Amino acid sequence: MKIEYRLKPEDLRNKLNLFWELSAEKIRLIEDQYDDTKGSPVFTAGGRYTTRGWTEWTQGFQFGSALLQYDATGDQAFLDAGRKATVRRMDRHISHTGVHDHGFNNISTYGNLLRLMNEGRIAENEWERNFYELAIKISGAVQAGRWTKIKNGGFIYSFNGPHSLFVDTIRSCRILVVAHMLGHALLAENDEKISLLERAVRHMAATAQYSVYYGEGRDSYDVSGRTAHESIFNVNDGNYRCPNSQQGYSGFTTWTRGLAWAMLGFAEELEAFQLIDDRELKHLGGKVELEKMMLKAAQATCDFYIANTPVDGIPYWDTGAPNLHRLGDYLGKPADPYNAWEPVDSSAAAIGAQGLLRLGKYLKDRHRAKEGEKYWQAGLTVIQSLFDYPYLSTNPEHQGLILHSIYHQPNGWDYVAPKQKIACGESSMWGDYHAREAALYLQRVISGDRLYAFTGCVQGS
Repeated sequence: MKIEYRLKPEDLRNKLNLFWELSAEKIRLIEDQYDDTKGSPVFTAGGRYTTRGWTEWTQGFQFGSALLQYDATGDQAFLDAGRKATVRRMDRHISHTGVHDHGFNNISTYGNLLRLMNEGRIAENEWERNFYELAIKISGAVQAGRWTKIKNGGFIYSFNGPHSLFVDTIRSCRILVVAHMLGHALLAENDEKISLLERAVRHMAATAQYSVYYGEGRDSYDVSGRTAHESIFNVNDGNYRCPNSQQGYSGFTTWTRGLAWAMLGFAEELEAFQLIDDRELKHLGGKVELEKMMLKAAQATCDFYIANTPVDGIPYWDTGAPNLHRLGDYLGKPADPYNAWEPVDSSAAAIGAQGLLRLGKYLKDRHRAKEGEKYWQAGLTVIQSLFDYPYLSTNPEHQGLILHSIYHQPNGWDYVAPKQKIACGESSMWGDYHAREAALYLQRVISGDRLYAFTGCVQGS
C-alpha cells in the first residue's frame, strides 16, 4: 500500500462526522427491520442483514455498535437500546462453553458498558457495576476452560475442536486479561486455582509461534508476517502438525481477515501489558520478553499487510487467492471491489486499521518515532479509504455501514448480486462494528480525550 505520510487525524474529521451520521441510520434500520427470531445478524444479502454461521458470534457486535454510537455522539437512545439488549439477550453468551468468541461478544457489550461507567458516561450504580463485572469474570473463566495442552504451553481451542487453534482467538484473550484484572480466576478439580492471565499469555505465545510466520525457514511458504487461519495439533501428544484454513484459500496462503485479527490482537495486548505488574509475569518469562514476543508478531503482521495490500489500504480476501493474477498489477492500484475475479474484504481493513494505529502509537511512545510513524500513517491511510466511496454505505435502504465485506468465500456463503461475478456491495456485523471502534479511537485522538481501549472497563486502569 502507499502510505500517506502527510495525512493528519484532523484531516479526517468531516469523514468521521458523516460516518457517525450514517452509522446511526444503519443501527436504526436493523432495529426496525431485522427479525431477531431468526438469530443474530451476520452479513447482508441484497443490503439486508441475514443470519448464517457456525455459532452466534456476532450478537455482541450488534448491541455493542449502539453503545459505541452513544459513546461517539452522546445520543441517549443508543445507550438505552444497547444496555437493554445486553441485559435481555447476552446472558447465554456469558456461559457458552462451545465457542472461542467470548472476547468478541462480551467485551463489546458488558465491557463497553463498564468502560462507559468508569469514564463517567453512565451514572455510577453499584449493582449495575457488579452485574457487568460478574458477567466479564464468568465469561473469562468459561473461555479459559476451553483449553488444549501442548508441549510448550497451551491454547484456547476453536469451535472445531481441541486440535484447532484459530488466529482469530488472539482477540478473545481480552476477556481473560480483563477478568484477571478484576481479580478473578478459574477454579478446577480439587479447587485448583488457574490463572486467567497465565492462560491468556500462553495462548498469545502459541498464536505468535504457530499462527504467525517470520521468514525463518519454517516451511517452503514461510514469508515473514503471513498468518495461518488454523493451526492443527495432535491432541494425544501435544505436537504441532500443520497449518490449515477454514475461511482462507489454504493453510499456505494468508486470509487477510485472520491477518488483521493478529495485527489488532497483538497491538492491543501490548497496550494492556503496560497495566500489569511485572511480578505477575515473572514465572511466564517476564514482561520484557513477553512484550518482545508480541511486538515481533505485531510488526511482522503489520509489515505483511502493508506489503501485500493495494495502494489504498484495502486488501483482497486472501493474498494467495487463485485468480489475483488475472487482475494484473493489483497491488499497484486501488482495490477494485467490482472486479470479475476475486473479492476484496473491507472488514479486514476495518480491523487492521486499528491495529496499525495502536502499534504506531505504542512505538512512538517508546521513542521509536520513525517506526511508529509508518504504522500510524498506514492506519490513517486505510481509514481515509474505508470511510469514503465505494466503501462507506450512503444508500438509506442498505442496512450495512461498510460495503464489500466477505464472510466465507470457500463455502460460497456470500451474496452475489445479479450481473456480478463475485460477492461485493455487502456488509458484515464484525466489519461495521470494528469500523466504529476505529472511528471512536480516531475521534478521541482528535479531541484529546482518553483513548478507547478494552482495558478501560477496569476501574483505575
